Amino acid sequence: MPGWSWTRWPSREGLERESETPARRTLTVLGRSVLLVTLILGTYSRGAFVGWGAVAVGAGLVVVVAQWLAFLRVSREQRPRPTYALAAALIGSAWLGEWAHAYVLADFTWAGLAVTALVRLPIGAALVTAAAAFGSYAAASWESWLAVSATVGGLSVLGYLLRLDTEARGTARRLLAQERAARAAEAESAALAERARIAREIHDVLAHSLSAQLVHLEAARLMLDAGTDRERIRERVVAARRMAQDGLAETRQALSALRGEFTPVGEFLVELTGRERAGFTVTGTPRPLAAEAGLAVRRTAQEALTNVRKHAPGARCTVELRYLSGEVELEVRNTRPVRGEPAADLAASGSGYGLLGMRERAELLGGTLLAGPDEGGWRVLLRVPA
Repeated sequence: MPGWSWTRWPSREGLERESETPARRTLTVLGRSVLLVTLILGTYSRGAFVGWGAVAVGAGLVVVVAQWLAFLRVSREQRPRPTYALAAALIGSAWLGEWAHAYVLADFTWAGLAVTALVRLPIGAALVTAAAAFGSYAAASWESWLAVSATVGGLSVLGYLLRLDTEARGTARRLLAQERAARAAEAESAALAERARIAREIHDVLAHSLSAQLVHLEAARLMLDAGTDRERIRERVVAARRMAQDGLAETRQALSALRGEFTPVGEFLVELTGRERAGFTVTGTPRPLAAEAGLAVRRTAQEALTNVRKHAPGARCTVELRYLSGEVELEVRNTRPVRGEPAADLAASGSGYGLLGMRERAELLGGTLLAGPDEGGWRVLLRVPA
């Protein structure tokens, strides 16, 4: 056994009253009451104490009980000096009781002190205290050596088992406190993650909506500078207005999605590609997607189609949703932009963080996002677990 363990006090948590169940506290109180009654009856039952002798023994009994209560309190508080001093005082009081022929009081004091020391004191101090108490009991006892040995052995085993029980309760209490702290930290982390998720969703919705509006407004400005007819300019302004309305609707959808109340991904993509005049196909067997995976597909499709309008005006675009085993893929392809469209000026609008946001969203889910040139056009491929 390591040297430091000889002076280490047992688990303090296991001795705290709060760690005891109501039933255990009730049994403790009943047990101590029975011991006290047995001690009083055993001391006075032989009729050896009458008159002032009975008073003196009663006073001694009160002193021993007071010492016991003080010893239990300071040992629970793990205060070495008063604990050891009271242990020595109890051994001395038991010898006074033995001298006064209060044999039951003396035997109970020695036996109880030995068992309590084995439960509450450091191993080194417990063995010394128990040896002194048991040695006093053996020296004063009139029983045979076999009876004394059986009593000492049984009480030693009892003290050891009670010490193990105390350590087990202390360990359980510490583990419970750690579990509660872990749960509190987990709840705080979940709250922070939820805040980040809400911020990310609102940001994506606003970035998509405002970027789309900016595309149409920038196109209208360029048309005004070029003297284009009012009808085409009006179309751009109306489109920007529609994008603002769509942005409000998407914001509501994002809030609903955070509560798990959004339309299936397939239906959303049908509506989105219909507005953007893009081809849409589905491969595999459609199935419900988790909230985060569904949101990743929706936002990636929105951002990719917005980028097509900005950087490849007039290009033909296709969207394909693939349901794979354990995964879902979204592929957005577009052809070369149509010549004559003001691509360079429109491409300068927007934040420039679309691909980065899509890639971060995919990586948060354990997926991947690939984006790059494809046969003169552009290709975006999202793959996330689902």
